Amino acid sequence: MTSHQNAQTMKPATAAKKLGVYLEATPAAFQEGVVSRTELNELQANPPAWLQELRRNGPHPRPVVAAKLGVSIAGLARGGITEALTTEQIEALKQEAPEWLVKERATQAEVRKENLRIKERNEQRALREQNA
Repeated sequence: MTSHQNAQTMKPATAAKKLGVYLEATPAAFQEGVVSRTELNELQANPPAWLQELRRNGPHPRPVVAAKLGVSIAGLARGGITEALTTEQIEALKQEAPEWLVKERATQAEVRKENLRIKERNEQRALREQNA
């Protein structure tokens, strides 16, 4: 008895998300096909020129834009950023440092600090329970 394993495939939108690129900026062949897990792994291990270019210069999807600016996706929306941005546009925003960006960065820093505090508290509790 031989087992036949079907190749796991995903929609281009899912693959683009996993690759961290903006789907609409990918080549038509990528957008119109399906991507197997093997193809995705190959793209991650040996990115072709178009993927390297997108990762370097964009346009970048909102999660990547948010990470590069140091804010949340919701913070981007509050700042009026709803579209993909290029690396150049992101750098220009960093230089301008509009009031909303400064505020959202501070908010994000507070969130990170609080998350760290909670993590440390939970680790201490687990340690006490383990030693009890």
